[in-house]
Amino acid sequence: MPTRRLAAATAAAAVSVLGLLPATTAQADSGATTGKAGAVVLRTDLDVSLLNKTVRAPLSVVLNDVHAPATASKTALSATLDGVDGGRPFNVLRADVATARAAADKQRAEGYSNLVNAQVHVPGLAAVPLITVEQVTSKAVCAVGKRPTAHSNLLGGVSVLGQKVTLRTSGTTTVDVPSLGQVRLDLSRTATTSRTAAATALNLKVSVNPLKLNVSEVEGQVTLARATCESPVAAAVEPSPSVGSQTKPEPKPEHLAETGGSSATPYLVAGGALLLAVGGGAVVLARRRRAAATSGDTA
Repeated sequence: MPTRRLAAATAAAAVSVLGLLPATTAQADSGATTGKAGAVVLRTDLDVSLLNKTVRAPLSVVLNDVHAPATASKTALSATLDGVDGGRPFNVLRADVATARAAADKQRAEGYSNLVNAQVHVPGLAAVPLITVEQVTSKAVCAVGKRPTAHSNLLGGVSVLGQKVTLRTSGTTTVDVPSLGQVRLDLSRTATTSRTAAATALNLKVSVNPLKLNVSEVEGQVTLARATCESPVAAAVEPSPSVGSQTKPEPKPEHLAETGGSSATPYLVAGGALLLAVGGGAVVLARRRRAAATSGDTA
């Protein structure tokens, strides 16, 4: 190969090697979090008083209480309490279907609860259900970039202390049975914020004193079919790494100083510099040979 062509090819190779240096440094995505969700079929917070309040016992029962990040589901159909009915097990709730689900990941969180053909009992009223419902459901959904939603539905009839009742779509419905007691019901209570949602199908405030005999008195609250969620936090996306174009005529030193390089950068720089040096030497040698040839012709 002629000396001039060799020098040009060597210089071009050096430029190509330097053009392979990385243009940017990769940045990892960070900041993403998993959402949260929860669901429960039944929750009681009652105070049971026996024998004119000489004996007091809390009645705290939770049925199918689930929470996520990890996906969870429960379908138990009854809740039993010991120690409040003469030492015998007392069934607080029975249902044909009682389902609670909670699932959450980095894109979406959802809580769901469903109760079908359910009866809730309290001590002292074993023969009369506190409440009977055909079906109630609650659902809360929180997704990245969307407004959280919460919904509760009541399907079919409701009976309180043995009486059929018509519930209001908003506000409170009070059921007063003179021989048994009073129950206040809130239907389909929902609440949402920019990142959270909660739905409760039925919330009952209970005050029961059968026949006003002070033999068994029950005070407190009962919650049926509740679902909650909290939105995940999306990750902040960083610029993706890119590779410098090989078609650039010449790398700019200030560009390399701004972007940095990989572990191979010193070797690429050294190789490019060596190739440039070899190309320059070839050019000088070619010029000397031409000068020598010209001097010989003149002589």
